[in-house]
Amino acid sequence: MSGASGASGASGDKADVIVVGAGLAGLVATYELTRAGKRVLVVDQENEANLGGQAFWSLGGLFLVDSPEQRRMGIKDSRELALADWLGSAGFDREREDHWPRKWAEAYVDFAAGEKRDYLYGLGLRLTPNVGWAERGAGTATGHGNSVPRFHITWGTGPEVVRVFREPVLAAAARGLVTFKYRHRVDELVVEDGAAVGVRGAVLEPSDQARGVASSRKSVGEFELRAQAVLVTSGGIGGNQELVRKNWPVDRVGPAPSSMVTGVPAYVDGRMLGISEEAGASIVNRDRMWHYTEGVKNWDPIWPGHGIRIIPGPSSLWLDATGRRLPAPLFPGHDTLATLKHITASGHDHTWFVLTRAIVEKEFALSGSEQNPDITGKDLKLVLQRVKKGAPGPIQAFLDRGADFVVRRDLKDLVAGMNELTPSTPVSYEQVEREIVARDREAGHGYSKDLQLMAVRNARAYLPDRITRVAKPHRLLDPAHGPLIAVRLHVLTRKTLGGLETTLESQVVRPDGEVFDGLYAAGEVAGFGGGGVHGYNALEGTFLGGCVFSGRAAGRSLARRLA
Repeated sequence: MSGASGASGASGDKADVIVVGAGLAGLVATYELTRAGKRVLVVDQENEANLGGQAFWSLGGLFLVDSPEQRRMGIKDSRELALADWLGSAGFDREREDHWPRKWAEAYVDFAAGEKRDYLYGLGLRLTPNVGWAERGAGTATGHGNSVPRFHITWGTGPEVVRVFREPVLAAAARGLVTFKYRHRVDELVVEDGAAVGVRGAVLEPSDQARGVASSRKSVGEFELRAQAVLVTSGGIGGNQELVRKNWPVDRVGPAPSSMVTGVPAYVDGRMLGISEEAGASIVNRDRMWHYTEGVKNWDPIWPGHGIRIIPGPSSLWLDATGRRLPAPLFPGHDTLATLKHITASGHDHTWFVLTRAIVEKEFALSGSEQNPDITGKDLKLVLQRVKKGAPGPIQAFLDRGADFVVRRDLKDLVAGMNELTPSTPVSYEQVEREIVARDREAGHGYSKDLQLMAVRNARAYLPDRITRVAKPHRLLDPAHGPLIAVRLHVLTRKTLGGLETTLESQVVRPDGEVFDGLYAAGEVAGFGGGGVHGYNALEGTFLGGCVFSGRAAGRSLARRLA
């Protein structure tokens, strides 16, 4: 697309709705609008290769309640239990800012316990049979965490979630209902008589960069587009570390680490939040965000500062930068934000996992569609290799090439390797040995006062975890399970939990609480609904589902309201 054609063609385009952002929420909303016969202009600053946005890179996890997959695994779940978990995790405590998020939370849990699975199945989406147990919580019945496994992985991961909406949207485009304006960067919302009636911005020079790779921001023209309504689905701020730091909740979790890795492409820049606010939209809960504590540098990066999250089983020994064990219940896979707070309080940017080859082979998974070629490629034969001895190919690649991985036969050599990675913050061999020996004493019998080992045994009581996900408890210093492995972990930026305040009809709200005529929002830019449906904590498997639910709500609301 040339700058000239992009600029001149824009003013003549006719549409009922302009969708700003070609990610998952935008695709879902466009799908719903075209089902109602509405004409849609989809505007995105990236090229066609990035259609589907950040969702493409995800593992494809979906939060479902009382699903057939759960019931087959003997999991007893209910809408009531899920809502209690959600509200206990969200911790809503702001009278104004949490008004709409509370309503969205109840509606989303209803969706997850009701229509969600059938809606996605009707589009051709399928799930793997095992249900994962993510964010196991803070150790209390009323606090944060999932009481039961609810993490359903899509057969085909993120690309498949994108596909089931992309294909009908492209079919609608072939019928003339959808026009894509790639390399069109929105810089301003057009507001007349208090209503959003269009967008203005710059046409960026053409780009042939591959999906996820940072592209040029050179402008070669201008555009203005108009429609009956504007729907913002532009994503969050996770790719913009400057904005992450600006909104960082220092009072709640301590100062932002001086060094972090980035879990999303550079185009997840948060620009539309500021642009919408300048036009008169309300942003709420901007200090709520979700960043992982188990990030590693990608040995084969796609976007700037590209980090990958380790999705750990519960057995790795977690040490801070000085070699001291993290306190209970800050175990792998349990309470992300509580762990983040502990790390920031330490005054250091990194922590360590110490584990054995037996643990890494059974328990390590990597977040991201590209890190799971078996599930992404729907290759059942390759998936079955996961239950065999040996590390999966992507894990082995990090063991061989990852900058944060140390593999050694004995503990002294392991600590020496750790200190080579962090010479400014060396760990004491005696300190690390003391922590491991104490832990190993508790692993040699069937009883224990060690809460982490109790959690491991609790996890192994769930059959899928025992077979595929959680290693049998053993001593870390037992050479039969070696070699020893240490992994330096970084904080990894990822999700925005606050955003544009919206009603249950996805209408954006002004700071005075009144509806902003003509302006709608969905997906991460809206805090996945209402400006913060997750509250302070997320239960995992809720991000893709949040894009689907809020995009669906926006599309259906607009279809009802437009002439």
